[in-house]
Amino acid sequence: MKKFTLLFSFLIVSLRALAHLGGISGVVYDQSTRLPLKDVTVQLSGTGKAAITNELGQYRFEDLVPARYKIELSYVSFRTQIIEVTVISDETAFLKTELTSANVELSEVTVSSRRAHDQQLISNLDIRLRPITNSQEILRIVPGLFIGQHAGGGKAEQIFLRGFDIDHGTDIRLTVDGMPVNMVSHAHGQGYADLHFVIPELVKGVDFKKGPYTTDKGNFSTAGWADFRTKDALEKSFVKLEAGQFDTYRAVAGIDLLGQKGREKNQAAYIASEYSFTNSYFDNPQNFNRLNVTGKYHGHITPNTNLTLTGSTFWSKWNHSGQIPDRAIESGLIGFYGSIDPTEGGETSRTNFNAQFVTVTPRNFVIKNQVFYSNYNFELYSNFTFFLEDSLNGDQIRQKERRNLYGYNGSISKESFVGKTNWVTTLGVQYRHDLTRGTELSHTKNRTETLEQYKLGNINELNASIYLDEVVRFTDRFSVNAGVRLDYFRDQYQDLLAQPRTRQHASDAIVSPKLNFYYTFNPNLQLYLNTGKGFHSNDTRVVVPQGGKQILPGAYGSDLGVIFKPLPKMVVNAAAWYLWMQQEFVYVGDAGVVEPSGKSRRQGFDLSVRYQLTKMLYADADFNIAKPRAVGEVEGASYLPLAPVFTSAGGLSLQMPNGLNGSLRYRYIANRPANEDNSIVAKGYFVSDMQLNYTKSRYSVGLSVQNLFNTKWKETQFATESRLKNEAEPVEEIHFTPGTPFFAKLGVTLFF
Repeated sequence: MKKFTLLFSFLIVSLRALAHLGGISGVVYDQSTRLPLKDVTVQLSGTGKAAITNELGQYRFEDLVPARYKIELSYVSFRTQIIEVTVISDETAFLKTELTSANVELSEVTVSSRRAHDQQLISNLDIRLRPITNSQEILRIVPGLFIGQHAGGGKAEQIFLRGFDIDHGTDIRLTVDGMPVNMVSHAHGQGYADLHFVIPELVKGVDFKKGPYTTDKGNFSTAGWADFRTKDALEKSFVKLEAGQFDTYRAVAGIDLLGQKGREKNQAAYIASEYSFTNSYFDNPQNFNRLNVTGKYHGHITPNTNLTLTGSTFWSKWNHSGQIPDRAIESGLIGFYGSIDPTEGGETSRTNFNAQFVTVTPRNFVIKNQVFYSNYNFELYSNFTFFLEDSLNGDQIRQKERRNLYGYNGSISKESFVGKTNWVTTLGVQYRHDLTRGTELSHTKNRTETLEQYKLGNINELNASIYLDEVVRFTDRFSVNAGVRLDYFRDQYQDLLAQPRTRQHASDAIVSPKLNFYYTFNPNLQLYLNTGKGFHSNDTRVVVPQGGKQILPGAYGSDLGVIFKPLPKMVVNAAAWYLWMQQEFVYVGDAGVVEPSGKSRRQGFDLSVRYQLTKMLYADADFNIAKPRAVGEVEGASYLPLAPVFTSAGGLSLQMPNGLNGSLRYRYIANRPANEDNSIVAKGYFVSDMQLNYTKSRYSVGLSVQNLFNTKWKETQFATESRLKNEAEPVEEIHFTPGTPFFAKLGVTLFF
C-alpha cells in the first residue's frame, strides 16, 4: 500500500510538472531584405535540441522546463547570433531575429546531422566566394561538372559529369526555382537544357547533388541534378555596364519596386533586364544578341502562407562558325578561328510564368504548390559533315520547334517525433505536359533555302509522377532516408510528312527506389552511403516506334562518401561512386535516326577540398576520376566517346575588408577517347581565369579575364566523318570548336 501511495504521488507530481512546461517559437529574417530565412540552424544550448527553420523562417521548441536558455542561430555567410530567453510555465516565448550577412568563416562551418541528406556545403560556400559572371560560370560550381560551348554562345552548353558526355542535358536534371529547364523530345536532342534565360546577378544559390538519390528529382537525374534559386528580393537597385574585347557589350539593371515599405509588410518585388552583344573571337563575326527581362514578387498573403510569382522572357539570335576539322587548319584552308560554313547560326526564345505557394498549417504541415508555364521557340542551322551527303549544296540542316510546356509540383510534409526519433514525411505529386508544333529536321542551304524536309511532326508528351520520401533521425548521429517514386509517361507523335498523316501512341512507367544512410560522428566528421535508381526518358520519336518498350532505361547508382574537417578551417568531401545503366535507344536529332546503345558502367572517385588560408584568402580544389565503359563489348573497343576520365578545377579567392575581392581560377580536363577504340583522342586543356573587383556601398568596379595566359585550346571536340568540298573521300577525325583566347572585360555597377 505504501509503495502504491508513493507511485501515485510521483505520477501526480510528474503530471503537474508536465502541465506547466513552456516553449520557444520564432521567426528568422534576412536583415538586408527583411524576408524570412529558410534552413537556418537553431540550437538550444545545453539541451541537445536543435531545429531548422521552415519555408517561412519559423522554428519551435516545445515541452521545455521553465528556465533561462541560450539560443544559437547560424547560417553560412551570415553572422552567428546567440540570444538568451526565459521560458515561463504554460507560455511560449516568441522571438523575432534578423541575421546580418558576413564573410564566410570555415571555422564556423559544422558537419550537420540535422539535414544530412540535403546539406550542400560546397554550393553555398562557392557561390559566396566566387564572382558570378554568367549562367555558364554558375553551372561550373558543381564540383566535377565541365561545360563546353560549340555554337557561338546562343546554343545550350555541352555538359560533362561523372564519366558522362551529357550532350546538352540527357543525364543531368536542371531547374530554376523548381521549373524544368530540360526539354523532352527536343528538335536538337533529348534533355536539351538552355540556361541562358537566367540573369546571373539574380541567382541567390544553387542546390545540387550528384547521383540518382533524391526522391523528388525524376527524369534526367542519373548523373545528378542542380536547382538554381533566384533572389526573392534585391538588396539594392542597381545598374551594371560591361565592355570588353571583340565588340563585347552588356548592360544589366535591377529595380526594387516596393522598397522599405514593402519589406515592413514582408513583401518584395523587382524587375530586371539584361542585354548582351558580341562579335566574339571567331573570324566570322557572331553578331550575337541576347535580351532578358525578369519580374518577381514575393510576399505573405496570410500570416502562414507566402506567394511567389515570377515572369520572364528571353530572346537570342546569333551566327556561329561551327565545328571545324583538324585537316582544314593543318592544310591552311582556314585559320584556328575560321569556318567551313559561315552561314550557321540560330535563334531561340523562351517566356516563363512560375507561381509558388507555401503554407505552414497550425499542426506544422508544410504544403507546397507550384504551377508553371513556358512558351519556347528554337531554330538552329548546323553543318557537321560539310559535303559528305550533298557534294553540290552541302549538308547544312535546320532543327526547329515551337513548344508549350505546362506543369505542376505539389507536396505535403510533416515533421514529427516518436519518442526521441525524428520523422520527416513527404508525399508529392508532379505533372508535366509538353506540346510541340512543327518539330522539324530539314536539309537547307545558306540558311535561306529549304532543300528537303527529313522529319516534321507534332509531339504530345505527358509525365505524371507520385513519390513518398521519409527521413528518419534515430539519434543525433544516425539518420536514414528512404523513398520511392513512380513515373508514368504517355507519348504521342503525329507525322506531318506521312500520307495520310499518322498519329501513334505509346506509354510506359518506371519505379525508382532510394535508400540513403548518414552517420555523423561529431561536428567534424560524417560518413554517408547513398543508393538509388534513376532514369532518363527517351525521345517520343523513339518511344512510338518501339511501342513503349525499353524506352525508360534505369540507372542504378551508389556513393560511399565522407565529409570531414581535418583542420578547423578546412572542409573535405570525398566519395567513391558507381553507376550502371540499362539498354536504351537514342534518337539522334542531327540525323533523324534511332541508334541503339548498350549497357554501360561508370565508376570513379570525387574529392573536393575547401581551405581558409587566412581571414581573407580561401583556396579550393576539386579532383574527379572516372572509368566509363560499355558493357559486353570486346576489350579495347568499350570506351565511351568523349566521356571525361580526369578533371580538376580550383583556385584562390580573396575577400578584403576594404572592398577588394576577386579570384584566380583554373580548370583542367585530361585527354579522353573520342571513339570506341580510342584510336581518335580528344585533347585535354588547362585554362586559367581571373576576376578582380573593388566594391563599395554605392558602386563596384570589376575586371574579368578569361584564358589569362592566352592558351590555344579546343573547347569541344567530336570524332566526325566529313568531306570538304574538293575531297574525293570522306575523313574521320577530330572536329572542334576553339576556346576563347585572352579575353578581358571591364564592368561598373552602381547601387541605389
